[in-house]
Amino acid sequence: MTTLTRPEAERLVNTYADLILRLSYTYLKNTQDAQDICQTVFLKCVERPRTFASPDHEKAWIIRAAVNSCKDVLKSKWRRSTVPMEAAAPVPAPEAEDGSLLAAVDLLPPKYRAVIYLYYYEGYAAREIGALLGLPAATVNTQLARGREKLKNLLESEGYA
Repeated sequence: MTTLTRPEAERLVNTYADLILRLSYTYLKNTQDAQDICQTVFLKCVERPRTFASPDHEKAWIIRAAVNSCKDVLKSKWRRSTVPMEAAAPVPAPEAEDGSLLAAVDLLPPKYRAVIYLYYYEGYAAREIGALLGLPAATVNTQLARGREKLKNLLESEGYA
């Protein structure tokens, strides 16, 4: 098996990087994904060096490898089941209204806020919260008790008791 020399690898990158990026972008509509395809194609060239009959044959192989890699990305389950971060940005988290219990919960320290929220608003059991947060169930129960006490004191100081 032959190995690709550094000058040969640099020549391939200098010759075809822009072509692969532009072509991949037309398929994927995402610069980062196009860059990933570019790396994938060059890795294929380095891992399995090929001998081409002509520069046109080399270029055709590079284009085909890029197109096939793009198609692989487009048909992947991960790609079909996710959305870009930009698409999720317009959906804001619900705001807690002033004077609501959720607004009071938001005033708790983070470790109590998390367990109170997960327990009362999302309906998780202490054992499940422990698994989610990487804590023992006993610690979750302690944080729930302390969080309830802090919440009670907070609500009393606001005149809710």
